[in-house]
Amino acid sequence: MSEPTFTTAGIEDTANRDARLWPEDTGELSAASRKVLVQLVKGPYVSAERHSEAWRVLLTDTTALRSRLADMFLDLVLDETQGVAFVRNASLEAGAPQVVRTMALTFLDTAMLLYLRRELLRGSNTQRVFVGRDEVFDHLNSYRSAESTDEAGFLKRVSSAWTKMLKHSLLLSSSVPDRFEVSPILRLIFSPEQIRAVEDEYRRLARQDKFDDVETEEDQ
Repeated sequence: MSEPTFTTAGIEDTANRDARLWPEDTGELSAASRKVLVQLVKGPYVSAERHSEAWRVLLTDTTALRSRLADMFLDLVLDETQGVAFVRNASLEAGAPQVVRTMALTFLDTAMLLYLRRELLRGSNTQRVFVGRDEVFDHLNSYRSAESTDEAGFLKRVSSAWTKMLKHSLLLSSSVPDRFEVSPILRLIFSPEQIRAVEDEYRRLARQDKFDDVETEEDQ
């Protein structure tokens, strides 16, 4: 008499089906990991401090999430020391799709970002850094040509740059009145080469007194 044979195919199919989030679901990630995947793609970033549950899931399922992002032509930038993670378009030859949007920066946007990054780097890796609106505006005032008389127009452009920093969570509100936290992501999104290139260009413009001529131009 032959031994009875069994197949686990039906059992596995039932188990997989029970784990699905909807009847036609063929995904392999857990519901929690899928939510983190969406959060990373929507941006601007995931923070250990501000998104503690998402951060825990991210560290638990990093390999699978990195693989799913690669399927979408995206790189995961993860810094456990800083407690931040974000995605960027993969560095490929021309023709690769640009999945996540880039933020166009005016001259003053870039100047403000550089100042905020400098203030952040003055602290230790674990120290939170706060700035006030007035001190940032005072610093940017040095970029206004001494010959410019359009003070109101310049202030409007600086205010627009400030609003953009808040909108993209590069500046974060705090419990301290009139103080804003500089996002730790600014330690990561610029390479030293990019910083040097921008600062060299600013020095060149300063020598030529061209600041007012480029305030409204957009750089990628």
